[in-house]
Amino acid sequence: MRLKDARKRLPIVTALPKGRGRKFMTSEGAPRPALAVWEFTLACDHRCIHCGPRAGEARPDELSTDEALRLVDDLAEAGVGEVVLIGGEAYLRNDFILVIRRIRERGMSCTMTTGGLGLTKARAEAMVEAGIQSVSVSIDGLEPAHDKLRNREGSWKRAFQAMRNLREAGSKVAVNSQINRVNFGDHEPLLELIAEAGAHSWQLQITVAHGNAADNADIILQPYMFLELFEQLDRIADRAQELRMRIWPANNLGYFGPFEAKLRRHQKLHYKGCSAGRTTIGIESNGMLKNCPSLGGPTNSAGSWREHGFDPIWQGAEEMTYIRRRTLDDLWGYCRECYYAETCMSGCTAANEPLLGRPGNNPFCHHRAIEMDRMGMRERIEPMIPAKGVPFDNGLFRIIREYKDEARREAEGPIEVTLPRVSRLVEEMGSGRPIRDDELVDGYAPF
Repeated sequence: MRLKDARKRLPIVTALPKGRGRKFMTSEGAPRPALAVWEFTLACDHRCIHCGPRAGEARPDELSTDEALRLVDDLAEAGVGEVVLIGGEAYLRNDFILVIRRIRERGMSCTMTTGGLGLTKARAEAMVEAGIQSVSVSIDGLEPAHDKLRNREGSWKRAFQAMRNLREAGSKVAVNSQINRVNFGDHEPLLELIAEAGAHSWQLQITVAHGNAADNADIILQPYMFLELFEQLDRIADRAQELRMRIWPANNLGYFGPFEAKLRRHQKLHYKGCSAGRTTIGIESNGMLKNCPSLGGPTNSAGSWREHGFDPIWQGAEEMTYIRRRTLDDLWGYCRECYYAETCMSGCTAANEPLLGRPGNNPFCHHRAIEMDRMGMRERIEPMIPAKGVPFDNGLFRIIREYKDEARREAEGPIEVTLPRVSRLVEEMGSGRPIRDDELVDGYAPF
């Protein structure tokens, strides 16, 4: 279907419902998916070295247009407030504008995240006509870092052009940025550029160790770098307030340090733990439903919408309900003894499960880095076992706790080494046990 043909199929309307938004609440006691993040296609015009789903080619069994429209209806019936279209790159399927329109017609908000490489004026105009409410463009640092991470020369300039195309078409624009060792230190000057380009909000998140990033482990922040990172974020929050730009920390950026309230001022809450399968649902382009858009594999993929429909998976699949069922006994390592354990529950599952094989122990934490520093220690991660090379897979890492003083570090070596553990496929609940060599698959992580 050509884009102009898809535009001809858009029903003529004088107005569309405003959309409930992800904050839409219900008085019902059962969990409800307020936010659905939908990988509309795995096809992509970037080849990012940090891409979790290893996007590039479309899945062979992606939903048809009619199926996608029926899924929108199911999302509305389930009480979803906002649908975010992602990829791959959603605009590589021209029927994405039909899905945008159906989302809006059913009373849900519709936004989109894009790398912007091929977001032309024609595509921007079609999206606005369909009813898109805001588009977040991915800009990962200043030009050299961004183009390296996105693996496309000229990508940075095209991202800013996409923002211009969208604004000229009448769309609101935001920016999302990853934070890693390639672009570390870029975000303060980047703030000035994206503010000038008209971004109303900026979502910040760390790069996590899944997919392509697991193969490029040297780009991932070391946990001890969180001390310097949050000093940068403190300044960014102050400057963003002056520029009247909203800072929106992602779920993997935290937690409970002295800047928590400032960074999350627009979320009007402190971090309350992983929302996967509680208020958030991920959808893959073939209709596979999962608890988190940034996770995949057999521990998180809960079932096919094509085969089972929406409600049975949301209400009953073990993979979907894991976060709802877990307790403090599922935490391990430092997170189990942490003061904030009951509230935080080890933070973002997509940050710590791909790192160590199972959730419950998360070194990517500002409070934890502060406490380590106070005790004269620091933590770093080391890759141990490579990933298999499929979407949303992961390698396995170990955490090394050591003295922060370099001389003492060299003289005395590690204080403690935390090894990766078996997945939830082996032991669903609890802290798990260290994984054995004979449980690997041809030397690769088995999940």
